[in-house]
Amino acid sequence: MRLIRPRAAAAVAALLLAATACGSSGSGSSSGLNPPDLKPLAKLGKSEGAVNLIAWAGYVEDGSDDPKTDWVSDFEKQTGCQVHSKVAASSDEMVKLMKTGEYDAVSASGDASLRLIASGDAAPVNTKLVPNYQDIFSGLKNGAWNSVKGQMYGIPHGRGANLLMYNTQKVSPAPTSWSAVFDDAAKYRGHVTAYDSPIYIADAALYLKATRPELKIKDPYALDQKQFDAAVALLKKQNADIGEYWSDYLKEISAFKSGDSVIGTSWQVIANLTAGEGAKVKAFVPREGSTGWSDTWMVSAKAKHPDCAYRWLNWIVSPKVNAEVAEYFGEAPANAKACDLTSDKSFCATYHAADESYWKNIAFWNTPIEQCLDGRTDVKCVPYAKWVQAWTEIKG
Repeated sequence: MRLIRPRAAAAVAALLLAATACGSSGSGSSSGLNPPDLKPLAKLGKSEGAVNLIAWAGYVEDGSDDPKTDWVSDFEKQTGCQVHSKVAASSDEMVKLMKTGEYDAVSASGDASLRLIASGDAAPVNTKLVPNYQDIFSGLKNGAWNSVKGQMYGIPHGRGANLLMYNTQKVSPAPTSWSAVFDDAAKYRGHVTAYDSPIYIADAALYLKATRPELKIKDPYALDQKQFDAAVALLKKQNADIGEYWSDYLKEISAFKSGDSVIGTSWQVIANLTAGEGAKVKAFVPREGSTGWSDTWMVSAKAKHPDCAYRWLNWIVSPKVNAEVAEYFGEAPANAKACDLTSDKSFCATYHAADESYWKNIAFWNTPIEQCLDGRTDVKCVPYAKWVQAWTEIKG
């Protein structure tokens, strides 16, 4: 069974203010963010003999969970860098751990990366020191969630979309829009499911962007107070129809198998596993597009083992290893050459790995900050700390 990290965010509002304490309006990939002036590593030195990593479950496998799943041992043999890793249960935990200065690198998602950049906990990355970076899909480079003003702050690892999944026997007609879980959710009251995280507010904002043009939403992660209030109101209305919020993928599979859930947000890997266990489900990107996630390996600005950290970044996105991680975890690989090395030759097609037109419809998770990420300077946007507070209210 593949390991999927639970991305549920802990409500630690004070911690989340870090991203809003820095930054001013500016141009670049992350418009509005002006991080501390840190310099990337200029050149590699000798291996320090160790590297301390924070990762999602399934990203740093050494054979202890499954003897056949091990991409750490060969790395240690080839580099002399002994890997010490800690699995984090949420993006908030990753941010907190990175602030300790005890870890060299982290596999950050977009709802954590800008916080780490803005607070100076993540250093800019010299991509020239990561040879495999040249083969990373172009759509993952210079993203709003992993770069600022053309400077990369990490090496992309993989990506996935948040899909609309439904039971084909109990949901008719087949849905084409997110309206099935928002405006029309009452039709399936008690059997609608949604992802349990403050970042899910962006899903509501994405739907409102398409259905309420008067709100003028350009970026679902850059919401002024009026836009934010509209998204929260929509989710509070949806709450009456929700049977269960999920963060544990096994529970979602079970709910769709039993019929407790018949429609809601999901991931491709969950859809595959659910169908594999006999449930009649389909999952797709609705006409409004979807949110999604892209994970980036970032180096700590306080890294005690920067050389080993860079060696790990290059290793984890090397074609063979990236293919192994993607299949084990259930995500599209970042390295284009990985697609020729997957054991399932249809894997990259299933996960749309090389289909950049597909990813153009995906709004990857980003960290909301006061300096609006859509470039507006005449208003303040609602920072992530308030998203966390609102999520608690939405769920009641």
